[in-house]
Amino acid sequence: MQQEFDLLIIGGGINGAGIARDAAGRGLSVCLVEQADLASGTSSASTKMIHGGLRYLEYYEFGLVRQALKEREVLLKIAPHLIQPLRIILPILPKMRPAWLIRIGLWIYDHLGGKISLPKTSTLSLTSTPEGAALKHGPTKAFAYSDGWVDDARLVVLNAVDADKMGAKVLTNTKLTALQPDQGKWLAELTSNGNKTTCIARSVINAAGPWADKVDALACLKHAAHMVKVQGSHIVLPKLYDGEHAYLFQNPDGRVLFAIPFQGDYTLFGTTDTPITDDPSNAQLTTQETEYLLSGVSRFFKHNLSEKDIVWSYSGVRALFGDPQKSAAALSRDYELLMDDNTGTPAFLSILGGKVTTYRKLAEKAVTMVSARLGNNAEPWTETKPLPGGDFGNDSLSDLIARTQQQYPFFDKANAIRLAKAYGTLVFDIFVDAQSQDDLGVDFGCGFSEVEVRYLIKNEFASTVDDLIWRRSKIGLHLDKNQIKKLQDWLAQSSFK
Repeated sequence: MQQEFDLLIIGGGINGAGIARDAAGRGLSVCLVEQADLASGTSSASTKMIHGGLRYLEYYEFGLVRQALKEREVLLKIAPHLIQPLRIILPILPKMRPAWLIRIGLWIYDHLGGKISLPKTSTLSLTSTPEGAALKHGPTKAFAYSDGWVDDARLVVLNAVDADKMGAKVLTNTKLTALQPDQGKWLAELTSNGNKTTCIARSVINAAGPWADKVDALACLKHAAHMVKVQGSHIVLPKLYDGEHAYLFQNPDGRVLFAIPFQGDYTLFGTTDTPITDDPSNAQLTTQETEYLLSGVSRFFKHNLSEKDIVWSYSGVRALFGDPQKSAAALSRDYELLMDDNTGTPAFLSILGGKVTTYRKLAEKAVTMVSARLGNNAEPWTETKPLPGGDFGNDSLSDLIARTQQQYPFFDKANAIRLAKAYGTLVFDIFVDAQSQDDLGVDFGCGFSEVEVRYLIKNEFASTVDDLIWRRSKIGLHLDKNQIKKLQDWLAQSSFK
């Protein structure tokens, strides 16, 4: 028997998951389809920042920056476990943007989004403060401004988890293989593990990111004709400096590079902007990108690193909307929502562009557009409702970490911090029966336990080792080969799927 839904969403990245949550909360029957794992593409390959986009001011994208700054405030409130404030140091470099111009830009940045909760811009000396200790001699002055850091993949997953709780059907490792209108609705063929099923949908949203053109083609549409695919790559290195602050460096080519504390022992460095025409599934760090990023590290830090020092790398492809003749850096990170006005055909909405910071607002607009065609008048609701685990009340993240350590003294401090940041208040549900280390089952290393793994499989749609150690967590950075194999063997032998 064929299932029928109000809305079929193609793509389990941040936009698709955000739309599924919003739509399910408005009472629509929803099916979210992802060809691989949730956040397995672009949405786990970002610079992991919730930010207004300081550099977009250079391109006069004041509307985008204003919206992103307002959304930064919203997301800090509804996902306080996944998103934390980040202080960013911007050294003033000779022959680059002058200090007066940067200061004007930062003043606009501090005020464009209205009232903000984060500290405003300040000036500091790099010769007399710890922030200058790891940097090469040269810059003596810097600005410090605020943005936010996010666990991007978990942000996707928790949107999908909440959608599922509200009745949405979430299908991972499932590919859309055919799509055609039929009697005023969409008839969709879905393929998973070689098995084909059919579902009927009153409307479709194409949130496939860099695969949007493929989905459009199945529907015989060309909304994605103006899509430009740009690869962004990041490298993870042994910790380059002490402190919880990040750096934004002006590169001689006019682009900017970020250095961000990552997973306690490491520094995340990126990103690149490389236009591509290949299959986005093949995205990986290239030799040219490696040289570009390492030269950036050596340009700004005292460390002299080579390719062998790269602990991990990841690459993702952004689907940008704009003129392919422009440089990748100049292309807008704003989004476009394209829907045919023909009310005689079932609704089909294509999403192009966008950034992690504005995903919730994008989802809100997308669901409102489709709802108008479906006759659903439910109001938007996601601005104030915390994501799962984000119901902190008056507590801070520090309070939650302290409660976690107090309730589970057999967790070491590093693991308590990791768990509190990943699960928020849900940590007390996950480990509700744990009275000692023995109650956690198999220890796969670094505090990654059988209890946690079972939870991720049962509740967060994880099914493979990569799902577990690179997207639901970043524990893969800390596990050795033997520990990863232990997890792989357990997963292969376990009857718990």
